[in-house]
Amino acid sequence: MAERRTGFAPTVGLGLAAGALGAVAAAKPWFRLAQHSSAPAGPVSQTTIDMPLALALSLVVLAGWGVLLVTRGGLRRVAVGVALAGALGVAACVIRAPFALPDDLRTRLGPVATGEGVDATGWYATAAGATLLSVVALAVAWRRAPLWPAMSSRYDAPASRPAVVDPTDQKDLWKALDEGVDPTDSEGSPSP
Repeated sequence: MAERRTGFAPTVGLGLAAGALGAVAAAKPWFRLAQHSSAPAGPVSQTTIDMPLALALSLVVLAGWGVLLVTRGGLRRVAVGVALAGALGVAACVIRAPFALPDDLRTRLGPVATGEGVDATGWYATAAGATLLSVVALAVAWRRAPLWPAMSSRYDAPASRPAVVDPTDQKDLWKALDEGVDPTDSEGSPSP
């Protein structure tokens, strides 16, 4: 049993932490006008720019970890695959951002900001690091998820029920009640 659980807690913990950090970082501005810029100072929202697509994909990654925890079998691997695709999409956003966002910010500010310096914020670096960790954790999860334990099936409906319970055997009566079968019903159907 220990072999089956190898890597479960560390991988899921790292994945959840990286997904949450990536989602927070993707919601923050990634680039801003340089502090020494001669462009007129304005509200922070006008001098910074972010990438909304990265936020949406980061939330897909985070949701994928949640689905992984509550599923089993083939559905678990599908959830990890979707989350991995989301993480790779965030990675593409991180790679594209230094080429596209500075020009988008200058365009938004107009001729005043033409030629002005644009710096990456710490949130951009945080998003890049969290994305790298997410991709690694999801790659490990893709490989090992079918071997990991599933949530308890304790509360699942029993697959087979006894047709008729012997009313004279007390153990059978209690067992039938535990399984949700009405022991007074001669057909052994589940109780409502």
